[in-house]
Amino acid sequence: MPFDTPDILKLLVGVLFLGAGVWQYRRRSGGENGSYGSQSGVLLLGVGALLIAWVIGGLFAHPTAAELGR
Repeated sequence: MPFDTPDILKLLVGVLFLGAGVWQYRRRSGGENGSYGSQSGVLLLGVGALLIAWVIGGLFAHPTAAELGR
């Protein structure tokens, strides 16, 4: 599947979201116990993963002939 320029840019944004999510999640919270974890980090990871899956075609529906009624 060839990628055009907009697809490559979307893929780059997805990778940046994943990287930002890992950075946000791994950074120390500064709380009492100094544990890891952040809701915003998890959200960035999820959005990045969905964006990458969408760009590479993992979310497109390909119905079978039986589903189309042929």
